[in-house]
Amino acid sequence: QVQLVESGGGLVQAGGSLRLSCAASGRSFSRSGMGWFRQAPGKEREFVTAISWSGGSTDYADSVKGRFTISRDNAKNTVYLQMNSLKFEDTAVYYCAGRRTGWPTTRRPVEYDYWGQGTQVTVSS
Repeated sequence: QVQLVESGGGLVQAGGSLRLSCAASGRSFSRSGMGWFRQAPGKEREFVTAISWSGGSTDYADSVKGRFTISRDNAKNTVYLQMNSLKFEDTAVYYCAGRRTGWPTTRRPVEYDYWGQGTQVTVSS
């Protein structure tokens, strides 16, 4: 069983930056595909970005492409989400997710096996 714990959320002004971290327990992290999703109030959970087990393959939602960067450090069992040029519409609870399959990446929440508890990101306009 893999447990995921997000951190790094908070309140930031529009145009600012935040870096989210997701620490994973368990030996299988280095073989796991990882992703970030977000859910704003009254909206469905949406895909943000994903990364393959090696970090060699990434995927981004159009809404964050060029502003957000996903990365991972398998030695530290951690995946990161660097968020730059934040916008008000980026406000949401951000969830880290992991899957037993390391590749390819996927945007479908149902294909992820593990989820974190979420961390709130609030962007003030």
